[in-house]
Amino acid sequence: MKPVIGDHPDTASHAAVASRDTRTAAVGRRAASAGGILRTVLGHGPAARSTIGRLTGLSPASMTGYCTELIGLGLLRDLPDQTQSNGLGRPHLPVDIDTARHVVGAVHIAVPHVTVAVLDLRGRVLASRRIPHLARSADSTVRHAARCLLELLRQDGAGAAPLGIGVACGGWVDQETGVVVEHTMLGWSQVRIRDLLREHTGLPVYVDGHSRALLHGERLFGAARGAESVLHLFVGNVVEAAFALGDAAHYGPRSQAGAIAHLRLADSTEHCPCGRTGCFQAAVSERTVTARAVESGVVPVHDFPALLTAARTGHRAALDLLVERARLVGQGAAMLIDVFDPELVVVAEQAVTTLPSALAALRAEVAASSRTRIDAASAVVPSSFAGNTLAIAGGSVILNALYRDPLAVAPRRSGR
Repeated sequence: MKPVIGDHPDTASHAAVASRDTRTAAVGRRAASAGGILRTVLGHGPAARSTIGRLTGLSPASMTGYCTELIGLGLLRDLPDQTQSNGLGRPHLPVDIDTARHVVGAVHIAVPHVTVAVLDLRGRVLASRRIPHLARSADSTVRHAARCLLELLRQDGAGAAPLGIGVACGGWVDQETGVVVEHTMLGWSQVRIRDLLREHTGLPVYVDGHSRALLHGERLFGAARGAESVLHLFVGNVVEAAFALGDAAHYGPRSQAGAIAHLRLADSTEHCPCGRTGCFQAAVSERTVTARAVESGVVPVHDFPALLTAARTGHRAALDLLVERARLVGQGAAMLIDVFDPELVVVAEQAVTTLPSALAALRAEVAASSRTRIDAASAVVPSSFAGNTLAIAGGSVILNALYRDPLAVAPRRSGR
């Protein structure tokens, strides 16, 4: 007897897969639509529903449904109607990001310290605190950061409910698993930072590398809004890069994209722990430049903020050291520009952000060294977040997740 085709196990399994794929596609469309509305309001708000619909391409019915849902989740809020709609529904009733009902926590792990902070949904830092590492293990550092962040959320969260925590860290960070795979300068390996913070705070936790985190921040709140392709370069004790094309940052199959520490600079002979000379990170890290400053008597101890202060207040030798560092950063940036050909380059380096002569040296080196026809004067810009870079890096991790898929990040029941 011939089997009934509809009852064949292969047919049934194919039908199940097709049904699952359909559900997944529907969820993806909902996430994209809700995220598109929220990002549109972030960039253009307060905005009328009709304006948001025109910018997102969503129908009036879809707009009404999503806006109602996002208002219910505490992510959008209605504003008083400023125009006459002639009784035809509420197309002109403006909505804006609701910054009163929710906040996010932020953790940034640097080499000398951890920064914890509270941000609103527009990426504004409400409070921050810096915590020295004090030679703790990775686990104890994370536990202490969790306690400090919870205290900060209670004190400075303005009564708003925390949506979760974003964590930015240097080194090799696996976003999918929430693990710091390797951070050579801290001596960390396979640190389950997402699980540890979730265990000690009870909040959802999102983790990413800090150059990618700052790239997300620039695209949401800074200079990279609307740019089609963006290269972000972070220069501190750690040197890293991140690249986004369209709406997506590139991670690579092992979450290692942007690992440029050992890119070789032609004008440097600095010895690197890897055994070679001229590696990007070894040449320009804060440790390197402060060591040079101590050797030459510019500052008495290894203290990069003190070196930066000296340069700002007119110490010629301090300024020369930081300008030369910026020139070397420009040499590395030029190589990356030739690889990626980005529309915009954002450089997060403290001297470039605060000293006009350092920014000028960076741009001049890019113009001289890059073979790509980029207008360095307009296309190479300093970080948008001077003074709050580390806090915003941590916060941007969770805020990027929120603005991509608000229905997944926001709790189904929100309230004060």
